[in-house]
Amino acid sequence: QVHVEESGGGSVEVGGSVRLSCVVSPYKVNEHCMGWFRQTPGKDREGIAQIYASGAHTYYDDSVKGRFAISQDNSKRTVYLQMDRLAPEDTAIYYCAVATWCSWVEMKTTTYSYWGQGTQVTVSS
Repeated sequence: QVHVEESGGGSVEVGGSVRLSCVVSPYKVNEHCMGWFRQTPGKDREGIAQIYASGAHTYYDDSVKGRFAISQDNSKRTVYLQMDRLAPEDTAIYYCAVATWCSWVEMKTTTYSYWGQGTQVTVSS
């Protein structure tokens, strides 16, 4: 059974930084497509970053490009999302997900098979 667990969420002030972690078992993160999504009440879950092949391929949504960075530590089976220069519109529940392959045209929730429970990030002024 695949287990996906996020951590690192919390409250932060505008302009601050947060690093989210996602531990996956038993899959090896460098052999799968790993993605971060986020969701706010009343809206669809949106894909914001994904990584494949130990970082050889990454994708960022325009809303986070230049502020967020996705990375992975294969030895720890962990994927990270470093979030800098946070803004109130970044407030959301953040989800980590695992897929067999990445879609580089568009991040779709249907591409991903396994999901964590999510971690809340709240950005306040």
